[in-house]
Amino acid sequence: MKKRLIPLMLTALALGAEAQQQTFTVSVSNPLATVRTDQPVVINLAPYGDIRSALVTTNGQEIPCQLDDLDQDETFDELCFLADLEGKETKPYEVTLLSEGEPRSYPARVYADMLLRNDKVKVKNKHNNFIESITARGDCADSYHIQHHHGVDFESELNGIRIYFDKRQTLDLYGKFQKRLELEATQFYTSKEQKAEGYGDDVLWVGNTFGLGAFRGWDGQQPTMIDPVRSRTQRIISYGPLRTIVELFDRGWLGVNMTIRYTQYAGHRDTDVDVYFNKNVSDRLFSTGIINVKGSEEFSDKKGLRACWGTDYPSSDTINWKRETVGLAVCIPQKYIKSEEPANKDNYAFVVATDNNHLNYKVTYTSDNETFGYHSAKEWFEFLEEWKQEVLKPILVRY
Repeated sequence: MKKRLIPLMLTALALGAEAQQQTFTVSVSNPLATVRTDQPVVINLAPYGDIRSALVTTNGQEIPCQLDDLDQDETFDELCFLADLEGKETKPYEVTLLSEGEPRSYPARVYADMLLRNDKVKVKNKHNNFIESITARGDCADSYHIQHHHGVDFESELNGIRIYFDKRQTLDLYGKFQKRLELEATQFYTSKEQKAEGYGDDVLWVGNTFGLGAFRGWDGQQPTMIDPVRSRTQRIISYGPLRTIVELFDRGWLGVNMTIRYTQYAGHRDTDVDVYFNKNVSDRLFSTGIINVKGSEEFSDKKGLRACWGTDYPSSDTINWKRETVGLAVCIPQKYIKSEEPANKDNYAFVVATDNNHLNYKVTYTSDNETFGYHSAKEWFEFLEEWKQEVLKPILVRY
């Protein structure tokens, strides 16, 4: 028999015997005149106690929401839902928080996994040794080959990214033809049969470059790898259904511990990057940027948005792989930028710093294979200018 839900204002004695229910309205506003969909609304749950389940509605209709335990202590820290807004619209969302029950189930719109090889499995995209976290000592001989697809991967319907589990920590890219989730099926190793069915594949050769926005050190002249470290860790914090969160943890790099958190929201081709240190690092310089794709055309607004459009083979095997055309971009708040470096054969780089122990930026990309994306440098760069306006003018959330 289910327990009856009791409003929060009841006496402490009654609350001790019954589950608690807290309901409030969240007002979400779009400051821009353009339609915006899948806009993340994130609510800190610390003021509301131990929340076990949640319900979000708008205009009387339930919409998907997600509870996340960010520090893995078995207590949910944040509630997330996605808002759809017309230009200049303000819309109310009703949020109900419950102290009992389980998170509601909704269709997955994001995906993440980590895999160890299973020697008994001979099909390259059928491996099944799923893990959630892995740590390698700094003297590990070859951390790159420990995981099946070389590192944690994640995706929305529009993108797919894997992050190499080694000193490069590079973001490598998966290009799609159709707007859907694919990495569970392909594991970043698309078969010939899957390609014939319209599945995507790896579209970028990264080598020792930034790839798409990898975070690195800076020695005064060039980027430096995340090495040496006492240990390096990759872990999945959240699997979805609306956002997936993965973290890289580098222990003992340059005398500090560093956590890089990647957050991928459903319906988004861009990815949020947050870098945290356990100490103040205001006296240090770092770097990030994008690979200089062979023969690429560059774009920069000289205010933190830097991009390229180019074509190259995604592998040294030029017989079995075709050349792939991609558009890449990184958008960094100006307060972090110390310099925008001239392009070289490897990268379009920024030197960055923070006045405390945190900095953040965004990365995004497109593949020319997409039926839903962009197919010229002009189209890509025009989209990025619109995208930056959304970055600079996020939705407003009040509750």
